[in-house]
Amino acid sequence: MKTVKRIVSLILAVILAMSLCAFGYASPGPAIDASKTGSLNIYKYDLTSAEAAGTWDADAHVSSGVYDSSVNDTLGGAVNYAIKGVKFTYLKVADIATYAGSDGSGQTTATVYAMPAGAATTAFLTALGLSTENAQHQAEEVYYFTSDTLISALEKALADNATTTKNALEAYIGSNSGVTMTETDEYGHSSASGLPLGLYLLVETAVPENVTSTTDPFLVSLPMTNVDGASWNYDVTVYPKNNTGAPTLEKTVREASTSTGKNDGSTDSISDGYAHTASGSDGDVMQYQIISTLPTITSTASQLTTYTFVDNLSQGLAYAKNDVVIEFFQDKDCSQKIASWSEGDGKFNVDYAPEDGGTSMTITMTALGLSEINTSESVYGNSDVQRGYSACTMRITYAAKVNSDATVVYGDKANPNDVTLTWKRTNSEYYDTLKDDCHVYVYGLDLTKKFSDGAGNFDAVKMTIHNDTDNYYVQATQQDGIYYVTGHTSEEAQATVFIPTAEGKIIVKGLEDDAYSITETATDNGYVLLKEPVKVVITAADGTVCDVCKKPMLTASATVNGNAAEMAASNESANAFVTLTVVNTKGFDLPQTGGRGTWLYATIGIVLMAGAAAAIFIFSRRRSHR
Repeated sequence: MKTVKRIVSLILAVILAMSLCAFGYASPGPAIDASKTGSLNIYKYDLTSAEAAGTWDADAHVSSGVYDSSVNDTLGGAVNYAIKGVKFTYLKVADIATYAGSDGSGQTTATVYAMPAGAATTAFLTALGLSTENAQHQAEEVYYFTSDTLISALEKALADNATTTKNALEAYIGSNSGVTMTETDEYGHSSASGLPLGLYLLVETAVPENVTSTTDPFLVSLPMTNVDGASWNYDVTVYPKNNTGAPTLEKTVREASTSTGKNDGSTDSISDGYAHTASGSDGDVMQYQIISTLPTITSTASQLTTYTFVDNLSQGLAYAKNDVVIEFFQDKDCSQKIASWSEGDGKFNVDYAPEDGGTSMTITMTALGLSEINTSESVYGNSDVQRGYSACTMRITYAAKVNSDATVVYGDKANPNDVTLTWKRTNSEYYDTLKDDCHVYVYGLDLTKKFSDGAGNFDAVKMTIHNDTDNYYVQATQQDGIYYVTGHTSEEAQATVFIPTAEGKIIVKGLEDDAYSITETATDNGYVLLKEPVKVVITAADGTVCDVCKKPMLTASATVNGNAAEMAASNESANAFVTLTVVNTKGFDLPQTGGRGTWLYATIGIVLMAGAAAAIFIFSRRRSHR
């Protein structure tokens, strides 16, 4: 960045030198026509992009102050690199005068620049690192400076600390009634005419969203000497350079629970399980993060005036609310933290509103937050070109819960969550946006219960579902004949008992892509329980590409007891529910009550009892007789 700044400063210094050489110690050509006025024409092109595309070589071009059709044809041709929305402000800082006097080696005559004594002149000279003591001559409260002194001072000030110099000159021109030119049009052009002859300071004071670094302030003399050294140019054309660029944006998600083994639960790592896609069960908490690399900020004119995130959550999930945290880091891996903001700090606002069947969350930087982003001194020193949190990484985190109802989208269509970043700089009429998204996937079971003879009682059937991957039992509530997962438990006694409907259906919505065991714990009398649990495995793999972020979406498949199983759709979402059928067969018959065998047993019993009674009676009679 510093190298680019020095090159730009050198180019502008060359422009200044050419414009001021007319007033050096050897004044070329005919005298200036004092009856004329001057004009300025500025063409702003995105030379950063043009150079990257190989369309433009800045080192091969030297601005001469004259309109150059080859530049305009190259940069404004089939691919138009013009930058629209840039504003320049100009201010006349000196009159043209002639100095005649002795410098110790004889009489000298030269053209110089006359600046009246006062606060405005002092502020201008201070910004250049000069004072009235650097004047070539002083007379009647007017200070006369040579072009050499001004050129060298401006070039050195920009090289030593471009940002400080820019800010000082921007403040100076703003407080001394500088005139703002019309903003650059679709051709990158702006102009001012009818200007009194003299020395002018030009400062870029407002830029659109894609300009990361403003043009260095520069001086233009009206008129200036043409390249032939023998004539004057009263209509000066300048091609100043801007660096351009944009912030970055990435949205990722993970399941909050660490029991899945997909993350370690770290709150500091941006790569701990976070991805473009994630699966979860109904009732699960999902953790989201938004990562954005801030654009470059180099001076007041390039500061951000808007940096807003609009997050849209599908209706199948609900924001946790009051948990948004914004962090800033010096590195892209988010390991070198600069600052951390919470909602109560007053540096950003969070607003929620219904949005297309879901909910939107808008995160807006306040004036206090923007001030810290633009001007904080915790990252860069005074000698650095960049300022505030320029080019640092912003991380936003929050949580949302998967609903346990029909609002959740089950299957490959997933539950999307997109975010749009809008940013503006000092020309707030111009803005740009970035968009990214992530997706939460949820699945289910469509189990059909049957009896082999078609005569069983479904009410007597009981089942439990165990998540073998995460080692828990599924808990759910029934709504309109459908079970929606609400949570999980490690205790089998607290597991939900699933009972088929009158049609023999057990539909469970809200399972993630894991391995499950379905155990039948009870069935109707006369039927055989399943010997072993039914093993169901739901697997999600990369499928089609997302239209927003161009990353892979997921598509699901399943197996039942190791065999491939079909997955039914849910509305327009494919592969939503694993379909399977569980059959109870009849049990083996035991000897039936009420048959011949039972009559025989009863007869024998009666005979034996009668014999016993007779024996007791005879025995009692004999004892009585005796």
